[in-house]
Amino acid sequence: MRFSRLCGLAGWPVITASLLTTTPLAQAQAQEPAAPQLSEVTVRSTLQSSTLEQTPAAISLIDGERMRDRQWQVNVSETLSSVPGLQLQNRQNYAQDLQLSIRGFGARSTFGVRGIQIYVDGIPATMPDGQGQTNNIDIGSLERMEVLRGPYSALYGNASGGVINAYTEQGEGKPQVESTFALGSNGQKRLGLKAKGEANGIGYVLSASRFLTDGYRAQSAADKNLFNARIDVKPDEYSHLTLVANHVDIDANDPGGISPADWTKDPKATTPNALLYNSRKSVKQTQAGLTYERQLDGSNALRFMAYAGQREMMQFQSTPKGSQTGYKGGVIGLQRDYGGFDARWSGKYQLGGGDFSLIAGLAANTVKEDRKGYKNFVGTQLGVVGDLVRDERNTLTNIDPYLQASWAFAPRWKLDAGLRWSNVQFKSSDHFLADKDDSGSTGFHKLLPVVSLQHELTQDTNVYASLGRGMETPTFNESSYRPGTPPPSGLNFALKPALSTSAELGIKQRFNAAGMRGDWSVALFQTHTDDEIVVASNDNGRSSYQNAGKTRRQGLELSANAWLHPKLRVNGALTLLDARLRSGYCNASGADCIAAGNRIAGTAQNMAYVGLEWQPATDWRVGLDWRRMGQIAAGDKNTVYAPSYNVASLSVGYTKRLGAWKLNTFARVDNLADKNYVGSVIVNEGNGRYYEAAPGRQWMAGASLSYQF
Repeated sequence: MRFSRLCGLAGWPVITASLLTTTPLAQAQAQEPAAPQLSEVTVRSTLQSSTLEQTPAAISLIDGERMRDRQWQVNVSETLSSVPGLQLQNRQNYAQDLQLSIRGFGARSTFGVRGIQIYVDGIPATMPDGQGQTNNIDIGSLERMEVLRGPYSALYGNASGGVINAYTEQGEGKPQVESTFALGSNGQKRLGLKAKGEANGIGYVLSASRFLTDGYRAQSAADKNLFNARIDVKPDEYSHLTLVANHVDIDANDPGGISPADWTKDPKATTPNALLYNSRKSVKQTQAGLTYERQLDGSNALRFMAYAGQREMMQFQSTPKGSQTGYKGGVIGLQRDYGGFDARWSGKYQLGGGDFSLIAGLAANTVKEDRKGYKNFVGTQLGVVGDLVRDERNTLTNIDPYLQASWAFAPRWKLDAGLRWSNVQFKSSDHFLADKDDSGSTGFHKLLPVVSLQHELTQDTNVYASLGRGMETPTFNESSYRPGTPPPSGLNFALKPALSTSAELGIKQRFNAAGMRGDWSVALFQTHTDDEIVVASNDNGRSSYQNAGKTRRQGLELSANAWLHPKLRVNGALTLLDARLRSGYCNASGADCIAAGNRIAGTAQNMAYVGLEWQPATDWRVGLDWRRMGQIAAGDKNTVYAPSYNVASLSVGYTKRLGAWKLNTFARVDNLADKNYVGSVIVNEGNGRYYEAAPGRQWMAGASLSYQF
């Protein structure tokens, strides 16, 4: 890969050198530690229990305390910028969730998250078709988040270009209550309440919050209410029972995107139709899950997880009344019931003188939704529920058996392998027969293998190579319209899944030398995809899709974390990504053709992050971070790019303990230089309104007060 084309940024040598300074030091003679000890962390996302350094995959772990410290605790984008390979942008639009992609997977999503599997306490936040969300993640009670990238992700089945696992903390110790309040620019306010602890053998964490904002742009106000709970019980010394429950309620306006020309004139501009039709979205979702784990003996264990939930959504779009023919209206009404289970057995044995572990399981999920479409006008009145034009019952299911094994077949060598048989079924029953019966069904199934070889060079240094096969089916939203302008009626069941082959080579190392402690890792990756799902036609913001040609995603990820001094910590990340079409294609009409070699829309070629944490005194904390995002192709034609940007933030915190009371005060300023930049891109927006502007300089301040009984 031509990395000179990827870099294109003054100062890369300095940044890269600062991240790599630790590498040669790790080979030096260890000295007496001067910095805090780095605790050994066991990761969960690969199912096989292993430490972070001994996991044969690119994986990053973000501690929940770090995600809360001096942050709003509303969006995971606040702290996940430090994860290499993860392109995460806050739309400043709570009606559309975050824009998230991993190594280019999910970049084409115009709303929500697709192509990436998201789990919250083991419960999928991604539907069987690959469409997901992040708005039910309660940062206020998180214990950790793990971001898994590369071939190993295929073990999660369909649409796993990457995996994000969020885990609620477990209630332990004496009971404690905490209240948090923060306020900031653009009318932002957040109130949080949390209680946690353990009583009579029952651990509990209860967390509730409310977030309000007037929004950076007109028509972008939002009201988000979130509740999360976790209860832990040990029925006996061999078993563990965990109950989790979650509720989210969001009312948010939708300002839409604006054209590059309008953004240049006024970054705070809003799409006129968004105001005219009062575009907005309301969501209510409630879910609960139960996990039972039992150790059968010294070698065998069982785990069973079951969950169920309901989701209601009403979305008013800004589609002009004269452009709704064939597009099933401008209002979407959705009621969804969903549930599933994951049952697995695990065993640990000796084979050929080495440790051997095996996991066998079955995962099944189902979603049943009643989806209705209405016109968004009644006569001359706009932005209201009009005539019914769509009424269907959709069912999504998947039943995936899986197997995973790990064998230390020789000293310092380990072989990991996995196989998942992914089966995804789509069914739609049309109840709106005024045009014709558009009912239909389709299904996809594929064997998804993964194999990885790992070698321990030294006690603190591991190298690995992995290879895997992945599948990404079209989502129900991508199947909603058949190619054509206006589109013919009926769902586009002709779409096929995209199939990918991924390879990765990586090295991880912990070090303790020259008065510094830390760790670093680097991964080289390449993914080839056939039958990539791309836009076939786009009219008035409504897209239809087709399979087209081949694509390639390749690049490098580098991360480092080090205590340079007992009071100074630095962490950094660098991502170089070359995501391109290997073969060209034409749209449904044949009028527009996309050339081979074009960049995949929605991807940035380079991203970087550097964060400094300084603790001048026991009670004080100061943070400074810098983030770089390269230019992003707004469409497949590569004729419009969102400009690259560099932004910095400064934060400070002060903690005071008075007996059982603890007061924590904090403040931060984002976008210190008050730069105008595009916060996210609406990929392939049919009207050319690609840009969603990020706010200028923003401030926030707040305090939390806790009491431990």
